[in-house]
Amino acid sequence: MNFSTTLLLILAFIAANLPFFVERIFFVVRPKIGSKTLAWRLLELVVLFFVVGGIGRLLEGKLGDIHPQNWEFYAVNAALFVVFAYPGFVYRYLWRRHGG
Repeated sequence: MNFSTTLLLILAFIAANLPFFVERIFFVVRPKIGSKTLAWRLLELVVLFFVVGGIGRLLEGKLGDIHPQNWEFYAVNAALFVVFAYPGFVYRYLWRRHGG
């Protein structure tokens, strides 16, 4: 169980940062305008949140019964996912690039 939890947290951290490091829309389509907009990155973040949540449900189902959750559980997980995305956001939008 510890391995599954650790794996899921690492996967969530990587998935939360992917939209800020990959320039293709949904990792497939190159944007027609120079780079992806923030709106595309946020949409990808929401989609990846649900993908990671689905993987979490699959892992929980393999360990035993799936425990029903209330809205608070999902709100905390969404907040944690946004916190995980912070390093990618800082890299993409707040990091000062010298000479550019």
